[in-house]
Amino acid sequence: MLCKLAWGNVRRAGRDYLVYLLTLTLGVTVFYAFNTVSMQVDIAGIDEEGLAQVMGSMLGDLTYFLAGVMAFLMVYANNFIMKRRKKEFGLYQVLGMGRGRVATIMALETVIVSVVAFVAGIVLGVGLSQLMTFFTASLFKTQIANFHFFFSVHAFNLTLACMLVMFVLTLLLNLRAVRRTKLIELMGAERRNESIKTRNPWIAIAIFAVGVVLVGVAYYRLLRDGFPLTATDSKLQEAMNQFGITTAMVTVGTFALFWGLSGMLIKLLQSLRGVYWRGLNMFTVRQLAAKVNTVCFSMGVIAMLLFLAITSVTCGMSIANVMNENLERYNPVDVSQTYVYYTPDTLDYYKEYVNPSDEADRMVPADTTVDLYPAWHGRDSSADNNDETGKKVDIADVAGEHVQIDSYLSYPFGSSNPSVTPSEMCKIMGEKLPKAFGGSNADTMGLFVTPASQYNKLRQMMGEEPVHIGHDQYLLTCDMGGELVDLYTKYMAGGHALTLGGHTLKPATDKSDEDTAAIANSAMGSNPGTVVVADELLSQLNLQPYSSSLLVNYKQGMDTTEADESIKYTLLDDLLVDGKKPGSWGTFITRSEMYTQAAQMNGLISCLAIYIGFVLVVACAAILSIQQLSNVADGSRSYRVLAQIGCDDRQIRHSVMAQQAVFFLFPLAVGLAHSFLALKVIIELVSIFGNMSIGGTVGLTCAIFLAAYGGYFLVTYLMSAGMVQAAIATRYSE
Repeated sequence: MLCKLAWGNVRRAGRDYLVYLLTLTLGVTVFYAFNTVSMQVDIAGIDEEGLAQVMGSMLGDLTYFLAGVMAFLMVYANNFIMKRRKKEFGLYQVLGMGRGRVATIMALETVIVSVVAFVAGIVLGVGLSQLMTFFTASLFKTQIANFHFFFSVHAFNLTLACMLVMFVLTLLLNLRAVRRTKLIELMGAERRNESIKTRNPWIAIAIFAVGVVLVGVAYYRLLRDGFPLTATDSKLQEAMNQFGITTAMVTVGTFALFWGLSGMLIKLLQSLRGVYWRGLNMFTVRQLAAKVNTVCFSMGVIAMLLFLAITSVTCGMSIANVMNENLERYNPVDVSQTYVYYTPDTLDYYKEYVNPSDEADRMVPADTTVDLYPAWHGRDSSADNNDETGKKVDIADVAGEHVQIDSYLSYPFGSSNPSVTPSEMCKIMGEKLPKAFGGSNADTMGLFVTPASQYNKLRQMMGEEPVHIGHDQYLLTCDMGGELVDLYTKYMAGGHALTLGGHTLKPATDKSDEDTAAIANSAMGSNPGTVVVADELLSQLNLQPYSSSLLVNYKQGMDTTEADESIKYTLLDDLLVDGKKPGSWGTFITRSEMYTQAAQMNGLISCLAIYIGFVLVVACAAILSIQQLSNVADGSRSYRVLAQIGCDDRQIRHSVMAQQAVFFLFPLAVGLAHSFLALKVIIELVSIFGNMSIGGTVGLTCAIFLAAYGGYFLVTYLMSAGMVQAAIATRYSE
């Protein structure tokens, strides 16, 4: 009997449960689909060892946090349902039903709705996870060779555990509400409206103005100071303090905006008398002003959450895309191996902190570069390291075209004062030092120097024509793009000279070519600035060697995967000159490895960003939806009175839509304003490494937001219109 009654109640009160059901179903769908990413990675043919486990672990941990957010939403939505049905539960008790039986009915209703939402969510989640497999493959730059239907027991169990926690929490709160609420409160709940306190409009306007000023000043400070990412040492703490002040200002300003919104709305629209007295505009404005007073805090929270959602999705995915777009420039060859030389300063540090052993006696400062090609041989470290007779590895087995790029510091051996520094170049041009150099040791080290023959050989390997550089000429190169390349191009285009070892040099060209400037394979660029000079001049300068990089393309027709595997685990022997170590082996990177890592990073960031962004948007939209439905329920008598005095039903519905549009759009507008400014600063920051395009990401973000945020707005209005229609229908019953 109780089960039949509970099922009938759920069917009859379907509209009341709709937001609760929709939110819970979306939560189950998203939780299940995103926690199958580890299986999607396997099906997509991404065979990187440990990737599936890492992604599964990260998304699983994130699910627990997001489940907490969803649990708060479920409680919030459930409070609305309880508020709508208190009179019904009171009537059960008046008819003689004990509180225990009423509590049992509530528990059964909660079970029914939760089971329906869970089943629907799992079905949708299973379908979504199949589609996401293709999206995951595109993120990781792979193609699916053997797609098949799959079901993840782990994702199912994790989702079920989260939903059970939400169910138990909701059930306990419902039972507590029924047991502790007095019968007279249940029966009179429909007539018990929220207490509204009217604020002095002039005070509200003043607070609104303070909020505008605070947000405006915070915007100015952020544009002026940027994010504290490049500061170091004592400046870092100061920058963090200033950024904390800016964050506090925009947060307080946002809440002040919404606190003073009601008074500003009244005064603004009252001054437009033709608008204020038209139709139901006066009623609509009064309703808005009254409700904004009570929800200003939650609107501020929603605006900040939307800001975080928009920024995290757009920024995270865009930065990953920038890295991917520049990979070809950063990795010009199949494989590179770097050797770093000891300078007098670095040698002292190595001997004291890094290698304070007997071997340090063999370490000496490098006064010349060494040929890396014949030295690149060793043992396969994938075999037993104690096996001295293990497989021998020689670069000549796989190498086709190759070139060694030697980088020197711009001061003679034994000195420590660089001849060419970014600050001096900017001073000559009358320009500000680019933010890219903020907090770096660019002025301490200066620009690198490399011979023209090596640079031109690299250009030839990349299919470009060589550049003629005379004895009294120079060329500036940089592979990091953005404002660094702009600086070097502007310096050469202006005809500015460089002084190197007492020689005055003029530019050989007026443009820095970033596409042929890499001196090693890397993830974010390997050449922050290099002066290319004639070989004859370089041999006269006796500069301090800094590093050498051997850049190798495999033999024509050789399988890249096989070549990578043959030298992937190379243990290189110490490179000795007359029994002494002038340096140590540095980074070894294959191009395919960098592409794989970049694809993995892009995929991981994109999955996390979309997951977080979607759940936050659903959270914001659900909170707004429940608030508006509660407002309509509270104001049902007002709408009934409007109908009784002759107001058209269409005008009443338009008033409801206008109120809800304000509550949905105002937080979104503030969140978008915060996001656009933050993205502007982030784009300028990323321009250090190249131009950042967010068009595609913004399109994807907008699609997600429109589907979730707009969908909730539509559902809220349709439910509100139904509630208003029901209230109007009883106009003659009292």
